[in-house]
Amino acid sequence: MHQMANWDDYRLILALSRSGTIRGAATLLGVTHSTVSRRLSVINQQHGGIVFERVTGGYQTTELGRRMVDAAQRMEEIDLSADRQQRAIETELSGPVTLSLPDALAEHLLLDPIGEFCQRHPKIDLTIYSSYQFADLDRSEADIVVRGVDAPPDHYVGRRLFPYMLCHYCRADYLVKTLPEDRRWISGSYNGGRPDWISASSFPDAPIILALDDIDLRHKAALSGLGMIRTACYIADPNPAFARLPDAKPEAAQDFWVLTHPDLKDTPRIKALMRYIIGVMTDHKDLLQGRSTGSTAG
Repeated sequence: MHQMANWDDYRLILALSRSGTIRGAATLLGVTHSTVSRRLSVINQQHGGIVFERVTGGYQTTELGRRMVDAAQRMEEIDLSADRQQRAIETELSGPVTLSLPDALAEHLLLDPIGEFCQRHPKIDLTIYSSYQFADLDRSEADIVVRGVDAPPDHYVGRRLFPYMLCHYCRADYLVKTLPEDRRWISGSYNGGRPDWISASSFPDAPIILALDDIDLRHKAALSGLGMIRTACYIADPNPAFARLPDAKPEAAQDFWVLTHPDLKDTPRIKALMRYIIGVMTDHKDLLQGRSTGSTAG
């Protein structure tokens, strides 16, 4: 196999293999559709064969392409490792840090404390990626990830904290204003059957009126009086517009973890932010575990 001219060619090969389309690869690389098409044509010519073949809906790798993708992945791993090693030797409380958080945790608990951290450490350039996807620290999608998860990758390092709690809630006046036969549940999306958490609730026979993937939309639907929900105690308990259902008992969800890549564990700015987040979450343990209760619906 001929050597590819530069790392940009490897990046194009990876982007096209991951996206499957010229347009998707262009988006990943931040270039135009025509640039990807032109460079792919050049790569095909350099290697005397087709690297990607057209299929319905996009492109897939040929045998030659698969060998090139494997080589590109190895080069990417070397490049990412070198970048982490470079950041790991920096000794000042300054420089960039990327933090991956679930949207709800950022909005309802950590945003203000993290703002205080940024004021204390103005030389740290913090970027927050709010997402429910577990960031791939090996691919440097983030430097630190905070997640509720059962089993994170074994080689990540950091702290396992404690589980957060879920409970059943409704708008504070929902039960008073809604006849028993009209009471409804709002759930996340589900595949068939009936969620076990409804069967274990105070109203196991109430039907589901609406399934919503988005957590924020479920809260808004409940607060508009559409129905009852199950959600995290740290979100609902501080909000006086929510009330727990009668006899509702908090149940443990996943453990929270605060994690980084082993190459970065001794970098001062990474350690400082991890320590700070662990401290904030520990200080709010009662709230996260449903012991700072609000009202109960009548």
